[in-house]
Amino acid sequence: MLYLVFSALALALLALDQWVKAWVSAHLALGETAPLLGPVLELHAVHNYGAAWSSFSGQRWLLAGVTGCILLAVAALLARRRIRHPAGLAAAFLILAGGLGNLIDRLRLGYVVDMLHFPFWPSYPTFNVADICVVCGSVLAVVYYLFLHERNGERERHDGTQDPAGS
Repeated sequence: MLYLVFSALALALLALDQWVKAWVSAHLALGETAPLLGPVLELHAVHNYGAAWSSFSGQRWLLAGVTGCILLAVAALLARRRIRHPAGLAAAFLILAGGLGNLIDRLRLGYVVDMLHFPFWPSYPTFNVADICVVCGSVLAVVYYLFLHERNGERERHDGTQDPAGS
């Protein structure tokens, strides 16, 4: 049941990411800025040809390949039911939603559409909904692995009891 819930949420986030990117592309010229949340957050239409902070700029196929491999690895963990805890599942599905959102852009357009910017922090890169998913999913994955992941060959069941067989 949790897989179904998290799958639906991931699909909703992926749809939101693609909708926001399409809306920004249709309503803002490249480089144009529009206020969103006062002095805290603005829309700023940008094409990112690289990864975070425009690293690996122009390496479209390398970035698509790396993203694809990461997505396949996460999907394999989910398919093999290696992740059971809700925090681990949330992390995996967030990473999938965000990774797919940016991969779709990269394959379809050759760049990623970014639009969220902090006007009070001009040097911070412009980002998008998919980036938020990947970052939140990655942070949650670290928290899950450090504090909630199985230890000593025992796995915690959803009801809080231990599964001594580890299956």
